[in-house]
Amino acid sequence: MLNILAISGSLRAASTNSALVAALARNAPAGCRVTVYDGLGRLPIFNPDDEGERTPREAAFLIDAVTGADGVIVSCPEYAHGVPGGLKNALDWLVSRDAAVAKPAMLTHASPRSLFARSALAEIMRTMSFAMYEGGLEIALLGKKPAEVEVILDEPGNVLAMRDALQGFADFIRGR
Repeated sequence: MLNILAISGSLRAASTNSALVAALARNAPAGCRVTVYDGLGRLPIFNPDDEGERTPREAAFLIDAVTGADGVIVSCPEYAHGVPGGLKNALDWLVSRDAAVAKPAMLTHASPRSLFARSALAEIMRTMSFAMYEGGLEIALLGKKPAEVEVILDEPGNVLAMRDALQGFADFIRGR
């Protein structure tokens, strides 16, 4: 069983990125378990002085979750042509750890307009030594209300796209 950790880069209650990672968890193919990390908003601001024995509990939980996962999925909105601060903060907690080194990672997107964040996030994660899967997933949810988002995510074509993306990522993980 592959254990995949999914992280939404958004803290919004009605986040389309959070809805997308939750849908990925519901639609994981056989042999994969997708767990959604929900602690982004509880992470303290990264401070290198707080590493080692002083690592805050929530940061240690994130580090352990990434370390224990076979792969990581990130679904990220774009704010001002960049990666949201909360997600960047989470990644900063991983920088000096081995958790990211050679860890398979896949990016997913809930908006076709997040091109700058995609590029920036891929560069950040490559620099951290994540093993980036070149496949991915985009389901356009921008501007949709929560009820509309659920209908879109439950459409057979989108369910198939999620399963195919996860299967491709699982094959990438197993092939490493």
